[in-house]
Amino acid sequence: MMMKLRSKKSSKGSRSSKLGGGVINNLKEKKGQYSSNGLVGEIQWELRPGGMLVQKRESISDGHHKSGYQGTITIRVSYGGAQWFEIPIESTSTFGELKMVLSMVTSLEPREQRLLFRGKEREDTEYLHMTGVGDRDKVLLLEDPAIKERKRLLLLHAVPGSGQPMAGPPFQTISV
Repeated sequence: MMMKLRSKKSSKGSRSSKLGGGVINNLKEKKGQYSSNGLVGEIQWELRPGGMLVQKRESISDGHHKSGYQGTITIRVSYGGAQWFEIPIESTSTFGELKMVLSMVTSLEPREQRLLFRGKEREDTEYLHMTGVGDRDKVLLLEDPAIKERKRLLLLHAVPGSGQPMAGPPFQTISV
């Protein structure tokens, strides 16, 4: 429920009696204006679930909205420390969809990728806007260490000259 009220600074004594019961219903959709350094703006009020009437918070932080639909955003992806990619994607996409786009750019399969945002690895099913990813935010792309090690072992044990891996496992087994 959203209400707009006129801001009053000196009505401390009668405040509790004015906000009781039906008075709140009469105050819905009224416009209030305030002046701060010569600027005139509109105060929006909201009624919290506990019954508290508070000034509505602005959802702008760091230059972009943290909630709501933003359309297409640009995410800056760091890969390998030296490479940066700017990926345009819908704000309501998942990290799995971002991995699909990154697989076209980096030649890493989505299962080989690990995406970190704000220091945490994100699951493929998590939505970008729900985790707080906004326009021009940075995401770190890492190659999965287990898959990276497997590739390295296969390349070490490749048949010399052909570039193909050996037919058997890259290790020897001993039977007794």
